[in-house]
Amino acid sequence: MKSYYIYFYRNGLTDSNLEGKYIGHTDVELSEDGVKQIEQMKKDYDYPYVEAVFTSPLKRCTKTANLVYPDKEAIVINDLIEYNFGEYEGRTAEELKENELFSRWLSGEQGVEPPFGESNEAFANRVANCFIKIVDGLLKTGTTKAAIFTHGGVIMYLLSAFGIPEAPMHEWLMPGGCGYAIRITPGIWSRGRKFEVIAEVPYVPGEDEEITE
Repeated sequence: MKSYYIYFYRNGLTDSNLEGKYIGHTDVELSEDGVKQIEQMKKDYDYPYVEAVFTSPLKRCTKTANLVYPDKEAIVINDLIEYNFGEYEGRTAEELKENELFSRWLSGEQGVEPPFGESNEAFANRVANCFIKIVDGLLKTGTTKAAIFTHGGVIMYLLSAFGIPEAPMHEWLMPGGCGYAIRITPGIWSRGRKFEVIAEVPYVPGEDEEITE
């Protein structure tokens, strides 16, 4: 049976990342160092060939997608956007450490969300439904290799929710411009909504040929 491969990539580095700020829906640009980092990674590593590219609408993702796959016109999908941190946007954990609600939210307390932000449940439902639609579209069209450029929180959630081997979100951390390759087997996907996490990407040159055979 035909296998389908999706490559998740986190957006490149921003100044807000370096400052430790929460930037969910805030539309910041890649930093100069972030651009240079992606350009250097393209020289040193292999970003595998894909037939389709999907991206979050935020500039840090669309720019990363364009740097990695300049010959592909990325399809912008609004629901691939990062978590909405509400009043916590643009602030650091250090600045918020005395905020009781922030502490409760950070600990994962059920039903607690940032003021004017997104609940964990709403985020999970949005991202999961978006991903299911992308996969179903790939299966329907026979598109066997695709890239998704999105945010760290989105990727970590999807891997924890659908991935085999199973692991909690915090174990799927990744640096900017990097991510994970997954393999979807249609029979397994249709029965249990699960995919295999098979490698980190981008690849060391030559490594991808062994993994996707």
